[in-house]
Amino acid sequence: MARYTGPVCRLCRREGEKLFLKGEKCYTEKCPVDRRPYPPGQHGQGRRPRLTEYGIHLREKQKLRRIYGVLERQFRRYYQEASRRKGVTGETLLQLLECRLDNVVYRLGFAPSRAAARQLVMHGHFTVNGKKMDIPSARVKVGDVIAVRERSRNIAMIKESVQAAQSRGVPDWLELDADGLKGTVKSLPTREQIDVRVQEHLIVEHYSR
Repeated sequence: MARYTGPVCRLCRREGEKLFLKGEKCYTEKCPVDRRPYPPGQHGQGRRPRLTEYGIHLREKQKLRRIYGVLERQFRRYYQEASRRKGVTGETLLQLLECRLDNVVYRLGFAPSRAAARQLVMHGHFTVNGKKMDIPSARVKVGDVIAVRERSRNIAMIKESVQAAQSRGVPDWLELDADGLKGTVKSLPTREQIDVRVQEHLIVEHYSR
């Protein structure tokens, strides 16, 4: 499966803001975005070019795609599905991305970042409703129970992440049982419950050209 494997801070510098791709580390480490507030590459130290309307829409789409770690073709499929559903297309798109299994694992606090959550899921460390699930893009539904498998409960990364999640808290649409190392999807997330700083209407405009 094709994935970006380069330095993630480079992606944040390209967008000109923190995308928190390292999860908790972004709060504790000094971010390259602060030290080098210009795009990466040999021409990056000049002034940021003034973006056209198309460029503004493109950067917003790229930002959201990088936050959730999905490829362009996959992201386009999410948008097409969101556009077919009833409701506000931009909010539906965010809801579909939030309901990915790797994102829910991250939101529940079983992993320090979405990238780490994706790897843990692919290695088969979680179950959904008692069945092993190793597909990061699998979509969870209301009432689904996501749990750490018995053989994976002593993984240091998971234990440390859960401890951090207990102090930080989890989104209102999820419920965490830290002692049982499992979580439940109580409802679908609303836009107010999704703390992703993007202007989703610009993404809709980008695909509606």
